[in-house]
Amino acid sequence: MKLRVLPLAFVAVLAWSCKEKTTEELKPESIKELFADDFLIGTALNNRQIDASPDQADLIAKEFNVLTAENVMKSMLIHPSPDSFNFEYPDKLFALAEKNGQKVHGHTLVWHSQLSPFINEIEDSTAMAEALKAHIEAVAGRYKGKVYSWDVVNEAVEGDGSLRQSVFLKTMGEGYLPFAFKQAALVEPDADLYYNDYSMTGKAKRDGVIKMVKMIQESGAKIDGIGMQGHWHLDSPSLQEIEESIIAYSDLGVKVAITELDIDVLPSPQGVSGAEISQSAELKAELDPYTDGLPEDVSTALAKRYAEIFALFFKHRDKIDRVTFWGVNDGDSWKNGFPVRGRTNYPLLFDRNNGRKAAYEAIMDIER
Repeated sequence: MKLRVLPLAFVAVLAWSCKEKTTEELKPESIKELFADDFLIGTALNNRQIDASPDQADLIAKEFNVLTAENVMKSMLIHPSPDSFNFEYPDKLFALAEKNGQKVHGHTLVWHSQLSPFINEIEDSTAMAEALKAHIEAVAGRYKGKVYSWDVVNEAVEGDGSLRQSVFLKTMGEGYLPFAFKQAALVEPDADLYYNDYSMTGKAKRDGVIKMVKMIQESGAKIDGIGMQGHWHLDSPSLQEIEESIIAYSDLGVKVAITELDIDVLPSPQGVSGAEISQSAELKAELDPYTDGLPEDVSTALAKRYAEIFALFFKHRDKIDRVTFWGVNDGDSWKNGFPVRGRTNYPLLFDRNNGRKAAYEAIMDIER
């Protein structure tokens, strides 16, 4: 038998080729795949995205593994009057998630804004408790066993750390907070139950949220997580502020979720801060500078910001359970209408044609 000896150079080329192919085969094809062992990657859908065009439907299925209803599960829309419910689009959302093998995060059971008018008119503590109980039983009960997690209470703390003077606080006092969590746990014992809020990196608000969560815990109510809304900007909050907040909330023994993530690239109107939706400002040209497209330097800055933030999330993957973007593409984003209506914003990872932006690629390239 005659042995053939392959030239050394040929063997080296063959080995390099196989290695390159293996590397390509192992490269994640989506952001949810990139972080599959770390945390969930979610998006918020409104009616148009729930009824998405085929290309966007494919993107939603490929890139995300948990869905949130942006608006249609808020009480004003899902429960407009005591005996009236609108489950059409929430049901469609759950059907879409089931089709795609995705989880659903419920948003939200108790919130002072976009509130059912009949609840907003209640002045008696007993009547309010009965209304909250009935709402939670009806909405959470309909989707029992289908929800991964719920925002039980949304935005109950002011920027100075005090409790918001909502109709719930005025009628029931601070007891409405543990009451809501206890009712949610009775109806849906297997879902993670969250408190969710914006501007969660400011020290005064952070201290107020921590105080409130400890009160809920001491009441014996089940609270599993804290949602930090990520309505952030190119230059604020700082990475240090974000990191300190993730650690502080995790130290309460709860999970942390980064919720409602988008990075605003437009100038902020004077006097507007946070994400309180009752705020608004007049449309002026200087507040809407990128109507013809995002300049390359701003696109680069956005990509850098997203990469740095996700590197931080990865560092604290032991604390973070979920990262949810607030919208699918730039055209869907609520930031086109808040706090100034009619602007052209670019806060997400996909452009108005569902194409991957530099920010997406920057996240995919972070060191792990």
